[in-house]
Amino acid sequence: MNLSEHFTLEELTVTNHRTLDNTPDPASRANLQRLAVFLELVKDRLGGRPIMVNSAYRSAAVNAACGSRETSQHRIGCAADVRVPGMTPDAVVRAVMASGLAYDQIIREFDAWTHISIPNTPAAAPRKSALIIDRAGTRPFA
Repeated sequence: MNLSEHFTLEELTVTNHRTLDNTPDPASRANLQRLAVFLELVKDRLGGRPIMVNSAYRSAAVNAACGSRETSQHRIGCAADVRVPGMTPDAVVRAVMASGLAYDQIIREFDAWTHISIPNTPAAAPRKSALIIDRAGTRPFA
């Protein structure tokens, strides 16, 4: 089922933990719709490059299996970990930061993918937080 022109519900709920249910509740599904629309804007700002989603929505069981915090925005359908072929995670972070888009967080994670999120509710102001997370810890993106 398409949530936007290029992003499907299946793509934003896929998991390697195939034995665990990863079905979003109605509120998370609405957030996934907003996230898909936002990812379309990111795709446009990146010159139409494909955005490969590693992980987006995570049920409580999937999130726990990933070792992520219960407060992760993935839990409510507001975050996606992505790769953009032909671009490094640093380049993706810089492009999104320069785009003027209303991102909540953009994080270069382990120099392997980019975490991008939208505000938890449509009315919330975006934090525009840019970070690096790797073996050295968490710090501002510079």
